[in-house]
Amino acid sequence: MNTEIIRRSEALAPWLTEIRRSIHRFPETGWLEMRTSALIAKALTEMGYEVITGRAACAEAARMGVPDEKTTQAHLARVLAYGCEEAYLTDDMREGFTGVVGVLRCGDGPTVAMRFDIDALGMQECPEDAHRPAREGFASVNRGMMHACGHDAHAAIGLGVAKVLSEMKDQLHGTVKLLFQPGEEGARGAKAMVAAGHLDDVDVFLGAHVAPTESLDDGDVTPGTYGSLATTKYDVTFRGLASHAGGFPEKGRNALLAAASAVLALHAIPRHSAGESRINVGTLHAGTGRNVIPDEAVMQLEVRGETTEINSFMAAAAEDVCRGAAAMQGCTVEMKKMGEAEGQHSDAALIARIGDVVRRDLPHLTVSSVENAKNWGSEDISVMMNRVQARGGLATYMRWTSACWSQAFRCSARRRWIS
Repeated sequence: MNTEIIRRSEALAPWLTEIRRSIHRFPETGWLEMRTSALIAKALTEMGYEVITGRAACAEAARMGVPDEKTTQAHLARVLAYGCEEAYLTDDMREGFTGVVGVLRCGDGPTVAMRFDIDALGMQECPEDAHRPAREGFASVNRGMMHACGHDAHAAIGLGVAKVLSEMKDQLHGTVKLLFQPGEEGARGAKAMVAAGHLDDVDVFLGAHVAPTESLDDGDVTPGTYGSLATTKYDVTFRGLASHAGGFPEKGRNALLAAASAVLALHAIPRHSAGESRINVGTLHAGTGRNVIPDEAVMQLEVRGETTEINSFMAAAAEDVCRGAAAMQGCTVEMKKMGEAEGQHSDAALIARIGDVVRRDLPHLTVSSVENAKNWGSEDISVMMNRVQARGGLATYMRWTSACWSQAFRCSARRRWIS
């Protein structure tokens, strides 16, 4: 089986290159992944998967950081203008309910799930010829959107995994779930897939990220990671009362002053003795003119913690600060949660199993000397992992180089995971 998996995966290289470049050329940020979701849904349907999309893929009430209707419809118009698989662009997708789940049922056996994130970043891609996508004609055509974090590769890898497994279905045992997750950037999408119940029956869960160029990993595969910071992200709106700053200053309620006070106090929240904690106010917008007391101020902030508990401490403190700053200026405040991730760890038994598989069956690949490496930043795959682990399953979040994606095929094709 190992030889067959490797042969099939290597034969897919041209097809996967084409798919990855197509996704790279048409990047879509969180909850706008319409073309990407339609492309994935079409491919999985043609492979014989049970395909779940729209509100059935992501629970509506659990979505966070959803763009407004104007933004969603503007992007839909762009998708239709550039062209996409319209037969698979469902009504839900057109409303921003993106993401796809593919299910392959192969008889009795464990349920194995794999997550592949599909969203892009909100940044502009370099147009210069020194940048390979620009030089070779697959740079982003969506202004202000770019695949700069490898999710285009993740989506293509996911379809490659799907293709090989579907072709070898008769040799497999159990159920495979492939989760193509929207909105990973900003920690917005995993919670909605979890809330839809897609992780509730999973015995083994695998996630991975292509290794960044600054990675300290010294092998092709790092079987496990831990320590992604839990995080909560907020949009905060202070509302006051406008007034002429020279004529009637006493009649105003200064929302900008409330927000500015909050910024200083937020960055003064005590750090937690039990582990790392973070706070950052990234944007602040307010005011209409120099002689008008601002009646509205909007800021974006985030807190993080080494554990879910530390993050909860930081989030509660941030909410207290914002309410207090508003009250001091006679303003009101609304805090809208825009993203959320939890603390994360990989299971030692699964890490060992993956390392053994690579060393025994994939000799052209190497395992990192540190098999369970510490992550930095935050990742909402943690929400999926924690749901699986809470129900008695095993989970890991790996890192790997671009050379080793066939390792996923080998792991997913195992009938039994732990000896």
